[in-house]
Amino acid sequence: MSDPHALADAALYRLLMSHAAQPADALTQALAGVMSSGRTRPAAFAAPVARLPREEQQALVDSLFPGLSLRWPEGAGVEADEFDDLVSLLRAHASDADRASGWLVHAIATACMGANHLWQDMGLAHRDALNALMQRHFTSLKTRNAQNMRWKKFFYRELCVQAEVLICKSPSCAQCVDEPVCFGVEQGTALLPGALQWSAPAVLG
Repeated sequence: MSDPHALADAALYRLLMSHAAQPADALTQALAGVMSSGRTRPAAFAAPVARLPREEQQALVDSLFPGLSLRWPEGAGVEADEFDDLVSLLRAHASDADRASGWLVHAIATACMGANHLWQDMGLAHRDALNALMQRHFTSLKTRNAQNMRWKKFFYRELCVQAEVLICKSPSCAQCVDEPVCFGVEQGTALLPGALQWSAPAVLG
């Protein structure tokens, strides 16, 4: 039985993808990426998928990575208003109400706790892969992000709008000195080298 904490990120990703029922599926790749990137997140969110009940974690593995015997850590994350708010936002905009969408909601919220671009913290090969994932599974949020704001910035802006908290310095992004920070090109390379091998075509539609 494998212990996620005993494996390096890339090794855990390879192990998951070697058992993937549908290795070309973007949702499978994203979940494998988040589950493999715990070392890049604060300790409170180092669980493969934070705040996901143990039975759901096991169902995720049985469904997407059949035959893999994975020993889950005892803790599944900690209480955090920020995390719960992200889960609520994503759940409200999920295109499907199936079980897999619930796993993805928690996985994205978990990845948001990392310090890199969201596509990197999800173990994806590039930002286009994340855009395609959002288009398929959170279509209304992708539509709302029409200006292609960086996803973590966009999520937190949406939460502030919901809470009626004004955080922007200017009436429009074009007038704001932070505009390059929110919309600039996301430089960087994939944190999981294996993600390039499994990269799904980015069909944004």
